[in-house]
Amino acid sequence: MTCLRGQIAALDARLARPLGAKANKREGLPRGYGSRVEWHAKSRRLYALKARLDRLEADWAAGGVRVVRGGKKLVHLRHHLDEAGLDERGWRERWQASRMFLAADGESGKRLGNETIRITENGQVSIKLPAALTHLANAPHGRYLLDATAAFKHRGEEWLDRISDNRAVAYRIHHDPLRGRWYVTASWQRRPAAVLSLEAALATGVVAVDMNDGHLVAWHLDIHGNPVGEPRRIFYDLSGSTAHRDAQLRHALTRLLHHTRRCGATAIAIEDLDFSDGKTREKHGRNKRFRRLISRFPTAKLKARLVATAAEQNIALVAVDPAYTSWWGAQHWTAPLTTPTRRVSRHDAAGIAIGRRALGYPIRRRTAPPPHDRSDRAGHRTDQARSETPRREETRPPSRTTIASRAARQRSESG
Repeated sequence: MTCLRGQIAALDARLARPLGAKANKREGLPRGYGSRVEWHAKSRRLYALKARLDRLEADWAAGGVRVVRGGKKLVHLRHHLDEAGLDERGWRERWQASRMFLAADGESGKRLGNETIRITENGQVSIKLPAALTHLANAPHGRYLLDATAAFKHRGEEWLDRISDNRAVAYRIHHDPLRGRWYVTASWQRRPAAVLSLEAALATGVVAVDMNDGHLVAWHLDIHGNPVGEPRRIFYDLSGSTAHRDAQLRHALTRLLHHTRRCGATAIAIEDLDFSDGKTREKHGRNKRFRRLISRFPTAKLKARLVATAAEQNIALVAVDPAYTSWWGAQHWTAPLTTPTRRVSRHDAAGIAIGRRALGYPIRRRTAPPPHDRSDRAGHRTDQARSETPRREETRPPSRTTIASRAARQRSESG
C-alpha cells in the first residue's frame, strides 16, 4: 500500500502541472506531461490505482489475507497446460506437492533444538504428533519415527554443533514431484558478525567492486590508494528462472570472495546503491529500457548475499557513497592507467574511485604544476594530500613568497 500511495501522489502532482511544463527542483515541482493524450492515459491510470488501493485498504480493515497455497504461478499454469507440456495429472501432482509441507520453528533449550521435528546425529527423523493423532505414534511420548534418514552435506558440521548444544534449528519437510523425493531443510539464525574498526579492516588494502548489469568489476587497491595488478571482471546472467538467478549470484559472489582472499585483502568496498525510489513510471517517464535495467538490477539481494557470505570468510564490507564515482573515475583514472597492452574501461576506473573513497583518499587527481614563469612556480600539486587534510580537493592557496611579491609590487606602484 505504501508503494501505491507513492505512485498516486506522483501522478497527482504531475497531472496538476500544465502540459509541457518543466520541472522546478527548487520548489519541488515535477514536470508536466508532454501531450494531452498522455495526460488522459495517466488520469485513467490514476483512477485504476485508487481503486486498487481502496480494495487493499478494505481487505486490511477486514483482516483478510489473499494467499494462494501452492503459488499463483501454478494457478495460471493450470489454464496453459499445452504450452507448459503438462497434463492435468502432472499439474495436480505439482499443486499438491507445493501445498503439502511440514515446518517447525526451532526452540533453544529443547532437546536437539526442536520439539516438533527432531533429527538426531545419526539422521533419524521423528515428528511430535498432535493430541488427535497420538494413536498413530510408533515411538514413546507421542512421536512418530520415520523410516528414512536425513543427511546434511552442506554445513553439516555446523548443524551438528547446534543440535549438540540444544540450540534452535528450524526444519521444513517438503516433496519434490519431479524427482519423486522428500527433502528436509534445516535453517538457523547466525550470531551477528563482529564489526571491525575501519582502520583494521583497511590495513591490508581493499578490493573495490563496481556493480553493473551483468558483471562485477573488482580491482585491488593498496593502503595508499594505488591499483595493484589487473582488474577482475566477474560475469553473471540474470535471465531464466529464479533458481537460476540465485545460483548465478551465489557463484559470482563466491568468485569475488576467492579473488579477495588471493589478493591478501580483508575488506571489500561496494557502492551503497538503492533504486527503490527510482523504478516507477513517473520517475523516468517513457525510458522503459532504463526502468527495466534498474528493476532487474539485484542491488538489495546482492548486498544481502554478500554480507552473509563475507562474514563466513572473515571479510569486512565497506559501503561508500556512489556519487560521481563513474564520472570522476573515468575523468581522472582512465587515461593514466591506459597502456598499449591494457585498456581501462569506465567500469574499471569507477572501481578505483570506489576503493579510494573507502580508503579516505580523494578521487580526483591534482593537476600538473604550472610552468616556472608563473608566480607560484612549480610546486607540489601532484603530491597526494592525506585524508585528514582539510580542503584537500580544492585549488592550492598561494605561497608566502607570492603574497610578499604582490605586496611589494603594490607598494612600488603606489609610491
